[in-house]
Order: sequence, then C-alpha cells, then structure tokens
Amino acid sequence: MTAVLKREFKAYFYTPLGYVFIGAYWLFTGFFFFNYNLYGNSSDLRLLFSTLFTVTLFLVPILTMRLLSEDRKMKTDFIFLMSPLGGAAVITGKYLAALCVYLLALSGVLLVSLVVEAVSGAEWPVIIGHFTGLFLLGSALTAIGLFISALTEHQIIAAIGGYCAGFLMMLLDGAAVILPKSSLAELLKFLSFNTRYEYFTLGILGIDHIIYFISISAFFVFLTVTRFEKRRRT
Repeated sequence: MTAVLKREFKAYFYTPLGYVFIGAYWLFTGFFFFNYNLYGNSSDLRLLFSTLFTVTLFLVPILTMRLLSEDRKMKTDFIFLMSPLGGAAVITGKYLAALCVYLLALSGVLLVSLVVEAVSGAEWPVIIGHFTGLFLLGSALTAIGLFISALTEHQIIAAIGGYCAGFLMMLLDGAAVILPKSSLAELLKFLSFNTRYEYFTLGILGIDHIIYFISISAFFVFLTVTRFEKRRRT
C-alpha cells in the first residue's frame, strides 16, 4: 500500500494537476479571506469556511477523476491487476494519495487562521470544527470520486459524475424540506452533507457526525475495492 501511495502522490506532481488543484484551492481561500475578512475588517472566519464548503464540492472531483480512469485508458491498470498486491492495498493507497494532496490544499486555511490570530485573535474551537468538517467532507468526496473513477476510463465523465454526486449529497436536506414530514424526508436529512456539516461550523465535534463521514468514505472505498477485484477476476 505504501508503494502505491508514494507512486500516486508523486504522479500528481509529474503533471500540472496537483499544482493546479492546490493552487486553485489556495487562490479561493486567499480571495475569500481578503474579501470577507481583510477588506471586510472582520476576524470571523465562518463565512470563509461556509464558502469553502462549496469550493470543496467543486474542486475534489478534479482531484479524483484520474485515479483509476487514467490507468484504464492508458492500459496501465494491468500493472495493478497482475500484481500480488490485494485490491484493498491498491485502492487504499490511491485514496490516501489523493487525501494527502487535499490536505496540502487545506493547509492554506490554517495559514489564514494564523494571520487572524496574530492580528486580532481567532476563535479556535470554531476553526478546529470547520477544519475537521472540511477534512471529513473532502475525505467522503474523495472516496465517492474514487469509486466513480473506477466506473469509466474517461476522466471528464468521472469529474462530472463526482460533481453530480457531491451536489446531490449537498441538496438532500433541501429535498427533505420540500417533502411532507415522512420517513423519507428524515432519511434525506440524515444523509445530507449540509446537515452534518452545520454542527462542525458551530465548533461541535459530534461523534455521530464524524462517524457518518468516515462511514461514507469507508463504504465507497469498499465499493471501489469490490469493483477492482471484479475486474481482476475477469
């Protein structure tokens, strides 16, 4: 698994993709920090983090679109299919590589938080809650994007599928409001990323919400491993 992780992590920086992803995330972070906090003369980072929720939904599919689809298109997936490594090791290595790149992009949030701390003092419980929420959100979206990437050899289709899946998970609570009170409405609200993320914005690190995002990540990584092993048998 470690070998796969190193290979995939380096692969992000053999091409412009890793630099573009991190640069775009830092650009959005810096722009909204300047607009909301520096220009707005405010030390409240809540609006910045709320905006980064949408930015994460938009950018993560770009990070994950190549993970498996590129190997299929270039026929290099046979290296993994024929290797003695188990499917779980291969997929977990790819997943963790993408997650490491995402963490590098997310580090810009800590930099602006330190700027606020130096100038006027920061609300660290809120910042920690938001950062944890963004990390868990990115983890879940990375796992979903990884699975979608395993379904196609076309990177653009994988990216579009990741966008659709992310926005669907974000809009579930809106659909729950429209529906009359029922078990379906409660289920949609329970599954919504928005509903879960709200608690982190308040600085509340609820164990049930943490477990929810971890479960989503684990579920889609498991589906990807199952898909990989199915291709290996055929």
